This record gives sequence, C-alpha cells and structure tokens, in this order.
Amino acid sequence: MNYRPISSSALRSSEIGFGCMSLLKTTTSEAEELIKSAIDSGINYFDTADLYDKGENEKLAGRILKPVRKNIILATKVGNQWKEDGTGWTWNPTKKYILKAVDDSLSRLQTDYIDLYQLHGGAIDDPIDETIEAFERLVETGKIRYYGISSIRPNVIREYARHSAIASVMMQYSLLDRRPEEEMLAFLKSSNISVMARGVLAQGCLAGKEAKDYFELSKDEVKNVQEKLNGMQLSRSNTAKAIGYVLHNQVVASAVIGFRTLKQLKEALAEGVVLQQADYQYFQQNTPLLKYLQHR
Repeated sequence: MNYRPISSSALRSSEIGFGCMSLLKTTTSEAEELIKSAIDSGINYFDTADLYDKGENEKLAGRILKPVRKNIILATKVGNQWKEDGTGWTWNPTKKYILKAVDDSLSRLQTDYIDLYQLHGGAIDDPIDETIEAFERLVETGKIRYYGISSIRPNVIREYARHSAIASVMMQYSLLDRRPEEEMLAFLKSSNISVMARGVLAQGCLAGKEAKDYFELSKDEVKNVQEKLNGMQLSRSNTAKAIGYVLHNQVVASAVIGFRTLKQLKEALAEGVVLQQADYQYFQQNTPLLKYLQHR
C-alpha cells in the first residue's frame, strides 16, 4: 500500500480508503472481519459520518477501530441534524450545532480527537464564516486535528479554499463522473488542498455490475465505458483500472471505497493500481467529460 499526504498536514493516507457507510448492510461480525482485513492490507483511512444510521455507524467503526486508534486516520462528518422524531434530517452548519455535535461524535467513536472533521455538504448561502470559526475553535481545543468539506459544488469549494484552512475536499470522482477534471482538480492542486475521492466505482458499474443510468449518463453510455475498460489489455481487473484512473492525479490523496464483502476488498487490493500515462490518456479520450451545471 502506498500513502499520500493530505495537503500539507501531518496526515498520510493510504491510497485506498475505507468508506464505513458500506457497513450499514453488514453484520457486526462481517464488519469486524472487513475492517481488520483492511488494516492488515495497509488501509489506514476510515471515513464515516454522524448521519449514517443515526450515529450507529460511528459507534460500530469506533468500537472496531479502538485497538488501533493511534495508527489510523479517523474521519467523520457533521452538518446534517436528525429530527427529534427520526423521520429525516435538516441542514445545520451553525457554530453552535457543530460545537455540540463534535462531542457526540467523539463519544460514539470512543476517541478524544478526530483526525479529519468534514462539513457534510453545504451551500453558498450558509453562514460560512461561522462554520469556519467552529472548525478553527475545535482545532485550537484539540478535539480535531484538521478539517475539510464534502462537496461537489464549485462555488462552495472555492469559498472554503479561499477563506479557511481546509485540508481536503471529498468529492465524487470516477471514470463515469469526470466533472472534477473540468476545473476543480487543478484549482485544489494550486490551493494545496487534497481530494478524497468517493464514488470511484460508480455504484459498482465500474466493478462488474450491470450497466444502468448513472447521473447524466444513459445506460448505453455507461455500457460503452464498461466496454472501454474491458478492451484495455492490462493484466488487472476493471476495479483496479477504475481506481488507478482516479489516483493518477496526485491531488487525490485517497480513493475512498465502500467495501461490503471480503471479495470486493481483495479485488481492489490484489493488483497494482498505477496506470501508465498512455493508458490514462486513452481513458480521457474515450470516456465522456461532463461539466458541473449548477453551483458554479
């Protein structure tokens, strides 16, 4: 396993990260086996959120990871507040809420600090200065080491990049969603802010699942990309090719994948994920480049 720095922070993330949201569909014993296998394979980045399963995902991840806490990067997210009746959640990026929510996450995660605390969304009309103040306060008090945002909105990303000390932006990025390539990857690289890529396997469409409509792409367009993957004469799986494409750009610190089975984990880790420049260019020339249509 290779490791990459998250911006200029002291954190070095495994190139492949573990998205803990996937554990919602596993049993406790399966989750334990998956996480332990991931750690044995060199994965050190584990990402969850207080939103997932009303905090139960943080509890599960925290309990399993507690014995190795000092050896991993533990990341979680904040901003979505569950309603009291449990029927849904509201968006709450206020300073007051963040300062309270972090204590709840720390308790569930069974830790006294969070390595990377991320705003779980955001809009340009949020009280952004107030949100930044909350994160800065948490860094000062030692409850978090670094902070970032999870967003695909260019206008929001620019605002935080220019006015805060975010270390990372988690954004959707894959061969079926190359929107970050239009502008955001270059902007974040120039700002010395790392990308934590999610959706790398496009809901399994790049890892062997049947083609389907995917965001702005039709089923036939997805199938065409799958055929390009299949046609590449590389001695590795389509999963490895898809991961390698995303990691080719050095601004990406980690490809965060939601593993649900040991088979999926082994497929992602069994082969090298480094793509030669010619192979990378082939994919760029033969897959659709979409653009962000909103929040520019």
